[in-house]
Amino acid sequence: MFKTPNFFIYLAVMVLITYLLRLLPMLIFKKKIRNKFIRSVLYYVPYSVLTVMAIPAMFFATSHVATGVVAVIAAVALAYSGRSLIMVAAGTATVVFIAELILLLLQL
Repeated sequence: MFKTPNFFIYLAVMVLITYLLRLLPMLIFKKKIRNKFIRSVLYYVPYSVLTVMAIPAMFFATSHVATGVVAVIAAVALAYSGRSLIMVAAGTATVVFIAELILLLLQL
C-alpha cells in the first residue's frame, strides 16, 4: 500500500510545518498588535478560511449543481439571520437533503 519509511518522513514534515506555523507568529509578534488594519484582517481570517473550504464542498458534495446553489443560498440566509454555526450547518444539511429528495422525485 505505502512504504512505511516514506510515510513517517511525510508525517514528520507535516508535523514540523504545522508546529512552525503555530510557533512563528508567537515568536515574531511578542507585543500586542495595535494596528487596527492588521487586527481587523486577523479577526476575519478564520471566517475567510472556513468560507474557502465550505463553498467548494457544497457544490461537489451534492449530486447536482442546483442543490449546491440551494445549499449556498441557505447557508448565507441562515448565517445572515444571526444563527449559530451549528444551526447554519444543520439547517443547510436539512435544506440540501430536502432539495436532493425533490430532485430525485422530479427525475422519476
